[in-house]
Amino acid sequence: MSFEVKDKRVTVAGAARSGIAAAELLARRGARVTLSETRRAVPEAGVLLSLGVRLELGGHQTESFTEADLVVLSPGVPPETAVVQAARDHGVPVIAEIELAYRWLQGRVIAITGTKGKSTTTALTGRMLEAAGFKVTVGGNIGAPLSAQVSESTPDTFHVVEASSFQLEQIDTFHPWIAVMLNFSPDHLDRHPTVDAYGAAKARIFENQDGRDFAVINADDPAVLELARRGRAAARLFARSGAVERGTVIEDGWIVDRYSGLPQRLIPLSAIHLLGPHLVHDVMAAATVGAIAGAAPAAMTAAVDAFRGLEHAMELVAEREGVRFVNDSKATNVEAALRSIESFDRDLVPIVGGKFKGGDLRLLREPLKTRARAVVAIGEARPLVREALGDVIAVHEANTLADAVARAFELAKPSGVVLLAPACASFDMFRDYADRGRRFKDEVRKLTAS
Repeated sequence: MSFEVKDKRVTVAGAARSGIAAAELLARRGARVTLSETRRAVPEAGVLLSLGVRLELGGHQTESFTEADLVVLSPGVPPETAVVQAARDHGVPVIAEIELAYRWLQGRVIAITGTKGKSTTTALTGRMLEAAGFKVTVGGNIGAPLSAQVSESTPDTFHVVEASSFQLEQIDTFHPWIAVMLNFSPDHLDRHPTVDAYGAAKARIFENQDGRDFAVINADDPAVLELARRGRAAARLFARSGAVERGTVIEDGWIVDRYSGLPQRLIPLSAIHLLGPHLVHDVMAAATVGAIAGAAPAAMTAAVDAFRGLEHAMELVAEREGVRFVNDSKATNVEAALRSIESFDRDLVPIVGGKFKGGDLRLLREPLKTRARAVVAIGEARPLVREALGDVIAVHEANTLADAVARAFELAKPSGVVLLAPACASFDMFRDYADRGRRFKDEVRKLTAS
């Protein structure tokens, strides 16, 4: 596919990691680039200016969008933004950053989406394929944006890409060789108008696939099966329940591929060192991709055995006076928090709250009744947490994360677990979920050092 931007006027909306990478890529390909951002300063401004990028800071100017030949959206910029809609009204094409990068990739794309577990599965898939000797880049919604990987792309590269609904809703030609959908539950309803719209954005991962491609699908999740139903790729199912005849299943303590007749043992469950049984699904998805790509089971097992998870995803931080502290700051929706809570049997004290973005907090009631001693609520969502849970479990409110950690520690003594599982976004108190997770770990370290 020939895609040229030389001397074209291209406006990139949003100067987070993806937007900066897109602006650099476009400038190096000869485009006349405007990077438009509502903040008054951006990182790497010097590099961008040296490449000839025009910086439009402190707000979006309508003319920069309506007079462009192309608009590229960072994932954080809603497509309904007035200037973006104005560009569309003037016939200007609007695409996602991953769509832009995809048009210049030479290698094959393995794209991974889902409401929960994308980052873990993406990272683990990359490590499995690297251990098997393939040339791999890993990124997208985590790590390096896809635009930053174009210069490394060769025909034999596997690009393992974490793809969010925000990125997928603005694709056009983006065509993964392997598309993975891990799970689906309501999320981002502060951005998507309905659950159906959120699901439709996720399902676009399958849209451009054909019969030579593969769709890796969680058969334990009925919503995923429904969203993948119209896809044209060859379906490769995985199910921890064992409810599929041809696919990836658990048998006799092993992850087993029984897609092609004789069952092939891929990875022993004893090699998995991740907190939380729900993360077995992520390992099964990654193993299914590895099997399709031709990775040897021994290489996949070695990668899993060495993998201790990602920061802010069921991360064991410390233990003090018999109390364990676990950071799952990436649990930014109710379903993710539910999975976190269900990973522990008893004596749990979750820290819940932040900027609520939709879903039903009452889904946490039953698992908390049998597993938790109390809940500590933080952020804007404190009254919502109390209203949803207060009649089944004690809800304590904290004004700061430091207060929340100290209160939860006292409640969890002598043998409990303090779990940061917010079920909410972080933007009321923190820059992002990673900032929240690091601050949690800082407070735990202060507590354990005192």
